Amino acid sequence: MHPMLNTAVKAARRAGTVIVRALPDIDRLRVETKSRHDFVTEVDRRAEELIIETLKGAYPDHGILAEESGTVVGNEWEWVIDPLDGTTNFLHGFPQFAVSIALRRRGRLEQAVVFDPLRDELFTATRGEGAQLNDRRIRVSRVADFDGALLGTGFPFRESDSVAQWVQLFERVACRTSGVRRAGSAALDLAYVACGRLDGFWETGLKPWDMAAGALLVREAGGLASDLFTEGDPLDSGNILAANPRVYGHMRAAFEDVVRPGG
Repeated sequence: MHPMLNTAVKAARRAGTVIVRALPDIDRLRVETKSRHDFVTEVDRRAEELIIETLKGAYPDHGILAEESGTVVGNEWEWVIDPLDGTTNFLHGFPQFAVSIALRRRGRLEQAVVFDPLRDELFTATRGEGAQLNDRRIRVSRVADFDGALLGTGFPFRESDSVAQWVQLFERVACRTSGVRRAGSAALDLAYVACGRLDGFWETGLKPWDMAAGALLVREAGGLASDLFTEGDPLDSGNILAANPRVYGHMRAAFEDVVRPGG
């Protein structure tokens, strides 16, 4: 395992321990509202502190882009961190949340970790070396026909998101596929595309920390991950489409004339 990836795994596991230990006391946690339907707890903050402490201990000159503490400028390397992707799920005891850590160099994704502490599932990837689940190589699914595809998505929840646009997107695929699932953690959804549990995924209005690790996982597992509307970098736009190559093409065709944000 690459030394930087090994450090990220150590950080993710430390954060996961904090998250799991807090589950029995969810009803006593301090919860703050960052914006409509967007929450943060003391667990998010403690998990993020441990991640940054671990990463900075090994690589003190690296930059940080983290959901709760923001940006710390560093050298050409930058860690992109979501200490608890799926906070709302966590607060309800709904077992779908994860720690997400990615590393990029001059904007290019190099390392990725998505850790589900409840299932002890560790998804990892190093650019050019493939993706793994608990040290076993994973690949995107081989589903080719759109009517046999199972897709994942996320509902708009921030004030600026367009519900009407999401409905358009949903209508294009809902009756043409095996189904659409919304589980509430983009990081895990993307990891599931990487290992073939989902055949494709789309969502709008995301932040870089929601999808950085997941995007690299998908690509290293043989899939495609790009901006939903332009095929550019999803981390720049916040809109992502990820799938195995055949389903990606079907989704791209289905969404091609949907009005883009601000359009």
